[in-house]
Amino acid sequence: MNKDFVLNTKKNEKIRITTYGYKNLEKESCLIFVHGFKGFKDWGFWPYTGNFFAGKGFFVLSFNFSHNGIGEGVTEFAELDKFAKNTFSLELEELNEIIDAYLNNFFGTSSNRPIGILGHSRGGGDALIISSKRKEIKAVVTWAAVANFNRYTERQAKEWRKNGFFEVLNTRTNQMMRLNVSLLEDIEKNKTDLLNLEKAAKNLNKPLLIVHGEQDLSVKIEEGEEIYSWSNKEKTEFHKIKATGHTFDITHPFSGSNPKFDSVLDNTLNFFNKNLN
Repeated sequence: MNKDFVLNTKKNEKIRITTYGYKNLEKESCLIFVHGFKGFKDWGFWPYTGNFFAGKGFFVLSFNFSHNGIGEGVTEFAELDKFAKNTFSLELEELNEIIDAYLNNFFGTSSNRPIGILGHSRGGGDALIISSKRKEIKAVVTWAAVANFNRYTERQAKEWRKNGFFEVLNTRTNQMMRLNVSLLEDIEKNKTDLLNLEKAAKNLNKPLLIVHGEQDLSVKIEEGEEIYSWSNKEKTEFHKIKATGHTFDITHPFSGSNPKFDSVLDNTLNFFNKNLN
């Protein structure tokens, strides 16, 4: 059974959450899914993945960051003003609040079994940062994760500061999505500490699975290799998926799985079973 929740944050923002495998809450391990840039909990593979892991006995939390642009709708970017104001620091704050909500029985009584976290793309970076700081998270999986939150050239950054915003095209919806200069300032202010992914990976010291498509054009596989180079090799697995890209050949709207994505799910399941149960 799936069940939806709305968590009101300390900053009075709304985080919309879908849980999968609600019947597993009381006695099974919890998995938290973290979407990436221009991502959302109902995009493409996320509902399928939630049902997959619920069917394997996990309690799953999948959510939208309050400033991911989606709002009350399921798949439409109706809050572009909030999208523009988002920062990495805000996402990390909200991810901490979701973990605390689970531990404090916001979703119902649980036995507080071990938590696993799965992040895609930029969400993989968020997952690494939080997992390096939260002892409650026992296993970490990244799908096509970034190794650096700063994705912008010096020329782009200069124009960004000059204009006060930077625009990116959403090719799926044809919307031009604005990012305020506050995001750039957040990156620059916190690049050596809070948002330092190298530091997070080196301090992780817990089981980590890195999954990356060899033909990823959005986040090149070299970034997965970089994360692996920083990690504890005794606790890290690295699965490279041949002939596939950033979303493992899954599109939105979801039209079914495929052998490559099936292998991603199987590797992830085996990893969580080994390290959480």
